[in-house]
Amino acid sequence: MGHIAVIPARSGSKGLKNKNIKECNGKPLLAYSIEAAQRAGIYDCIHVSTDSEQYAEIAKEYGAEVPFLRDSEMASDAATTWDTMRFVIKEYEKIGKRFDMLTVLQPTSPLRGWEDIRKAYDIFVQRQADSVVGVCEMEHSPLWSNTLPESGCLNGFIRPEVNGPRQGLPAYYRINGAIYIVRVEYLMEYGNLYGEQGYAYIMSREHSVDIDDEIDFALAEFLMKRCEKNDSI
Repeated sequence: MGHIAVIPARSGSKGLKNKNIKECNGKPLLAYSIEAAQRAGIYDCIHVSTDSEQYAEIAKEYGAEVPFLRDSEMASDAATTWDTMRFVIKEYEKIGKRFDMLTVLQPTSPLRGWEDIRKAYDIFVQRQADSVVGVCEMEHSPLWSNTLPESGCLNGFIRPEVNGPRQGLPAYYRINGAIYIVRVEYLMEYGNLYGEQGYAYIMSREHSVDIDDEIDFALAEFLMKRCEKNDSI
């Protein structure tokens, strides 16, 4: 039994072509998640789950394992991340490898550091959790948002509970997609990461950047370069 990190990197993304291997500040995007998992020092296996031979070769260059590719069903738009994770676990079992803890590291979160992974893992161990999921504070409170009628009329748009200064509102958090840790047995039986023994790991907004389009990509690259510049001072 052991720990596995899985980096899901399906080819053919629609929003940003080949984003999982697109070069970001000198490296293919998926390389950042591989390296973060390596530096975390808690994994017996770092696996890149892909349907592409090209992606697999790039992953191997950075030290990840890709003993098998996704089949066509797991590469379809209908397959969820957790369908894919179950597929990965079962395929490894076929070759005699079993794991008791799985971490999903989306390649689209390149600013998530190895320290984030270790801190989330510490919560997982200390809480004896079924799951730990990365979250970050929302940029704007949802209390300032509402639906709009077809007319666009703002009557009643601001909710009555929103009184006083913005700083007095409670903090709200969102799933950031950067880290998911789950007990394999729990995943295979239930698949729900948000139960009574599911816990949040709170990350900074900077480390929570999730790349979906060109603007996200430019922001991530800018933040990387700024970090490198600050480290060199």
